[in-house]
Amino acid sequence: MSKKSTRKKSPPRVLHEGRFLRFMDRGGWEYLERKGASGVVIVVAVTESREMVLVEQYRPALDARVLDMPAGLAGDRPGEEHEDLAEAARRELLEEAGFEADSFEFLTEGPASSGSSAEVLTLLLARNCRRVGPGGGDADEDIRVHVVPLAGIERWLADRRKAGVMLDPKVYAGLYFLQTRLGV
Repeated sequence: MSKKSTRKKSPPRVLHEGRFLRFMDRGGWEYLERKGASGVVIVVAVTESREMVLVEQYRPALDARVLDMPAGLAGDRPGEEHEDLAEAARRELLEEAGFEADSFEFLTEGPASSGSSAEVLTLLLARNCRRVGPGGGDADEDIRVHVVPLAGIERWLADRRKAGVMLDPKVYAGLYFLQTRLGV
């Protein structure tokens, strides 16, 4: 049985605003809100050969390289504020990893970090991915693309962690969906 909150909801107020983020307060609870985007897409990309497409890049907030799935913002380009999430996923997969997919399928959505951020992530499955370009991201990004056979991926991920690369836990969510949807 869930317990309904008896707390009166107060409107949010802006504490600070940067180029990409707003620092907000709602009823004494501080959190971040992304500016200029309608959503965040995470691409669970798998090739026909049963390989998972992953990306690794330096993340200044952590001062570390992080291994993750291709991802990015939807609706963050002028004139494309209502960009379709599958279209944003297609764009990010090509830009970051250099891959295209036959189809994109909604998997789930939910908060990135509900205690500190208003950001909601949408995971999409990209099937039958194939390399069509170099990837690597835009001029501001230094992305390394990894195409990892699903057979043995756990060991490969452990080796990356041992090498000092941080592993985003969403990768395990992606693996869960690959197991349940594709039986891998």
